Amino acid sequence: MIKVNLIPVKRKKKAKPVPAFLIIGILVTLVALFISGFLYFRAATNLSAKEKQFADNKNRLNALKEKIKEVENFEQLNKTFEKRSEIIEQLSKNKSVPVILLDEASKLLPTGVWLDTMIVSGSTVKVSGFGFSNAEIVTYVNNIKASQLFTDAYLQQTRSTEVEKVPVYQFQLSFRIKV
Repeated sequence: MIKVNLIPVKRKKKAKPVPAFLIIGILVTLVALFISGFLYFRAATNLSAKEKQFADNKNRLNALKEKIKEVENFEQLNKTFEKRSEIIEQLSKNKSVPVILLDEASKLLPTGVWLDTMIVSGSTVKVSGFGFSNAEIVTYVNNIKASQLFTDAYLQQTRSTEVEKVPVYQFQLSFRIKV
C-alpha cells in the first residue's frame, strides 16, 4: 500500500552564506567607529590638557601683571628718588654760589658805596645801592666788569637823592654770574 503523508515535513534549509560585502561593510563600520572613538578621546584629552594649560597660563599672566605693576611702581619711586637726588645735588653745588657772590660783590665795593638790595634770579643779579659820588659808582661798575666771576655789567640808572639830609647818588646795576 501506498502511504501518502500529507503533513509537511520540515526540512532544514541550507544556510545561505552571508554576502561578503555585508561582512566587509560591518567590519569597515566597526573599524571606523573604533578609530572615531579613539580620535574623539584623544581630542578630548588634548582639549582638557590645553584648557588646563590655558588656565595655568592665565594665572601666570596675572602673576606677571602684578610683578609688572610692582616694577612700574619701583621705577616710579626710583625716578622720584633720582629727581630728589638731583635737586639735592644741585642745591649742594649751588649753596656756595650766594656766599661767593656776596663775597666778590663786597670785595669790589669801593669806599663810599654801599648796597641796598640784591636780587638773584638764575644767573642774573640786580643790585641797587647808594654812593657818595658818581665816580665811586662808576668805579664799582668797572670793578664788576673786570671781575672774573661777573659778566654783562650794565648800569641801569643813577640819580641824586638825600638820605638823612646827606646828598648821595642812588644807582641800579645788573650783571650776570659766569657759570
